[in-house]
Amino acid sequence: MSPSVRMVKRVVDIAGALAGILLSAPLAVPIAIAIVVESPGPVFVKQKRLGWLFGRETDSDSVRAHEFTMRKFRSMYADAERVTGPVLASKHDPRITRVGRFLRATRLDALPQFWNVLVGDMSLVGPRPERPELMTSLSTAIPFFEERTRGVKPGLTGLAQVCLDYSGAPLEGSPVQTLRASLTNPFRIAEAEGALADDLRLKLMFDLAYAASVENFWLYLATDLKVIVQTPWVMLAQRGR
Repeated sequence: MSPSVRMVKRVVDIAGALAGILLSAPLAVPIAIAIVVESPGPVFVKQKRLGWLFGRETDSDSVRAHEFTMRKFRSMYADAERVTGPVLASKHDPRITRVGRFLRATRLDALPQFWNVLVGDMSLVGPRPERPELMTSLSTAIPFFEERTRGVKPGLTGLAQVCLDYSGAPLEGSPVQTLRASLTNPFRIAEAEGALADDLRLKLMFDLAYAASVENFWLYLATDLKVIVQTPWVMLAQRGR
């Protein structure tokens, strides 16, 4: 990431996070009430997430990942992972409450992450952060998956989030949908068809494209502006499960 992009991006992040905190504050109380009325338990959940990678690409021993605590409005029943441990949420996941489905579809569950943006753990725009407990298996199943945040902070929203569905599935009628088979299962292996990692592979392509965009100031500016403008429409359309 060029120094000019890093400086402008941080200024935009601080201004956007402050505006987001002020504008979303009135929603916190009704969201909290709705969560607790349906499912007793904490309003917020705290999860460890992996942020940007830093270190020399030529020396794997020097590469480190920034780990931070991310907060979000609870969208699952309390202690939903007590038996299973950390696992990826699936479509029609029974652990997700009715209020939680609405929060996820509208992305309102992510509002507390404006604080993570303000303190510098995240950016307004970037790849969504993954949980460290899942990173080993994801990196094994999807080559270069860990590279999506090299030198780029994870984002509150991102290019993948405005171009794909909540889970990473291609949108109906989109060019990506017509190419999905060749992108996720080019050798037509029957056992691999419909794998859970397919959607994450599509997300990875958009995340890597975004990481490339921040190397050029004007391309970065155009990409971030596009994502920021489109995100409210994605929220209103409730594009999710």
